[in-house]
Amino acid sequence: MAPRPSISPAAAQAAVEAHGDRLFRLCLVLLGSTADAEDAVQETLLKYLQKAPAFETPEHEKAWLLRVAANHCRDVHRRRARHPQTPLEELDLPAPDAEGREMLDALMALPEKFRAVLVLHYVEGYRVEEVAKIIGRTPSAVKMRLQKGRRLLAQQYGKEAAEDGI
Repeated sequence: MAPRPSISPAAAQAAVEAHGDRLFRLCLVLLGSTADAEDAVQETLLKYLQKAPAFETPEHEKAWLLRVAANHCRDVHRRRARHPQTPLEELDLPAPDAEGREMLDALMALPEKFRAVLVLHYVEGYRVEEVAKIIGRTPSAVKMRLQKGRRLLAQQYGKEAAEDGI
């Protein structure tokens, strides 16, 4: 039996400090629930500790963690499809102000495949090619999802703003 790879407690703490907020934001947008996002981040970090992968660069580590988190969120969606779930509209997600809340609501109303690319590209600052690697799609597919996601977000945000009298 081969010895299990391990990561030092200091390295694990450094990964949490460096990437914890980023992972949480991604999982929150993909799952729509603070509790589910916290669980997904915890599962991602657990896989990080169990696998103890060797990374070439800090960017490689960040991309690996984001990919694992996105895959875990996808698995959660598959489980939700087989089991009863709470509608997204009933969730009370935190937002800094009313306008931010409306934008977050519009973003959360989009299908997961558009939310993921929008968050990774615009919030996390990844280039199209990097987003493609993280989600396992081609750069042209990411560009199309960004384009359609922006259009859907504008439509959704405009609809909510009109309903609220803005």
